[in-house]
Amino acid sequence: MKRIFWLLVFAVQMSNAQKLKKADRTLLSNIKTHIGYLADDKLEGRRTGTAGEKLAYEYIAKAFADANLLPKGENQGYIQDFEVNEGKQVDSTTALWINDNLMANEKDYFPLVYSANGIGKSNTAPAIQESGAAWIWDLKEKLEENKTNPHFDLQDAINSKITEATAKGAKALIITNSSSIADELKFEPKGKIETASIPVIYIRNESRLKYLNNITNTVTLKWNIAISDKRRTGHNVAGYIDNGAAYTIILGAHYDHLGYGEDRNSLYTGTTPMIHNGADDNASGTAALIEMARLLKHKSFKNYNYLFVAFSGEELGLFGSKYYTEHPTIDLNTANYMINMDMVGRLNDSTHGLTIGGYGTSDTWGKLMTEKDSYFKIKFDSTGSGPSDHTSFYRKNMPVLFFFTGVHSDYHKPSDDADKINYTGELQVIKYIYRLIGSTNETGKLNFLKTREAQASGKNTFKVSLGIMPDYTYSGGGVRVDGVSEGKLAQRVGIKAGDILIQLGDHKFTDVQSYMQVLGKFNKGDASKVKLKRGNDELIFDIVF
Repeated sequence: MKRIFWLLVFAVQMSNAQKLKKADRTLLSNIKTHIGYLADDKLEGRRTGTAGEKLAYEYIAKAFADANLLPKGENQGYIQDFEVNEGKQVDSTTALWINDNLMANEKDYFPLVYSANGIGKSNTAPAIQESGAAWIWDLKEKLEENKTNPHFDLQDAINSKITEATAKGAKALIITNSSSIADELKFEPKGKIETASIPVIYIRNESRLKYLNNITNTVTLKWNIAISDKRRTGHNVAGYIDNGAAYTIILGAHYDHLGYGEDRNSLYTGTTPMIHNGADDNASGTAALIEMARLLKHKSFKNYNYLFVAFSGEELGLFGSKYYTEHPTIDLNTANYMINMDMVGRLNDSTHGLTIGGYGTSDTWGKLMTEKDSYFKIKFDSTGSGPSDHTSFYRKNMPVLFFFTGVHSDYHKPSDDADKINYTGELQVIKYIYRLIGSTNETGKLNFLKTREAQASGKNTFKVSLGIMPDYTYSGGGVRVDGVSEGKLAQRVGIKAGDILIQLGDHKFTDVQSYMQVLGKFNKGDASKVKLKRGNDELIFDIVF
């Protein structure tokens, strides 16, 4: 039945296509070809840094070459590499022996992510904590004495013990737990606690019972701890039309998606790993980008140059577009404006609703666009930032527009497949963007306006805000400020882009997620302090939310 349904949908779309002009029929056919390839199972969801991503960027680069775009990546090619830091990993050389018995990593023990690397040996007993030996510390007493204490923080307790052990000359800290109270400790790859000066190793309960249960028995411990950064490489694809003009229009779309959901950004609730093909998100925008390149190469809007960039790493936190704006292959001072196409393939045939973000980033947009359009019912959003790649360019003080046909029930799920795309609807979106670009052909360089920031929604709604834009690509401890909102609290008290926030009131945080958790503890009107690092200096600002 499902197959029959989609055959009927396809038949209707083909019937509509029969009424199109030849150029539009070519455009429609090309869109289907691009999305059909990019959203195929063989690309396995185009996750950044994978073989599927490679197939995708090779396809896009070939499409740019076929459109006779100049390569504008790096090393005279279309591709620009960038690094994604995924946190830490336990290297294969890591090992632990107890009485010459080799323990199995994860099964018998694991190092904490903030453990120091190193090789060592120690003869010790759980009851003895002395200089020059490994200390064995049972969490039982600490957990049980704080089991009703809502303010108890186990990590703070561990940090204090590490400080004590280091100061007293311990070679390593071995952590166990003989209590019935779960400690929830594990190796956290993205944990950003400052690295300890000594190895810190957790021994699971079965191994504790076997080797460390008698606190007076001396055991021989040997360890080789090796923890390293875990990285993968993403790839932007950039092509260029050089019309010899003074200014350049930038068009972009991200082509990466979620793979099998390994990065925990899927909304799929099943237990069997499934490919997330991302037909709408964002094979649709990538197809539009490729076709815009083909159209603009052969049409008459010659008063500008055109840069086309397909970004990877968007689903991880705008990695690719942020990297591009920090390592541009054109002079961004000559950029006129940026258009971002993200999820433009699911236009509702009944409402024809199209959202255009960034409307407030230049007053020129208001002169060129109105809410009344012959085909679309347009919803304008003035905000220049949001959860897509135009944000990276807005933060470089560039006018932007963001085209989006709306969220649907297949968003970030394996069901976002090519048979769900409204191809004739996407055709109309591309034609609208093309006409808009044409309408700017005589406008000269657009002015830039700062806008309000996008408000948090859903689970991340807060009663208060500092008014900062976090840098999601930052891999250090704390939250690096990527930008501050005009007139908001952060700007008023003197917080600047590049500052690294580390504490609000009594609450420390190590990353954006823990910062959000801390922010949720405050209410409007609360007075507090924010601690941050600025270069080598540590500063404290008084704030009132």
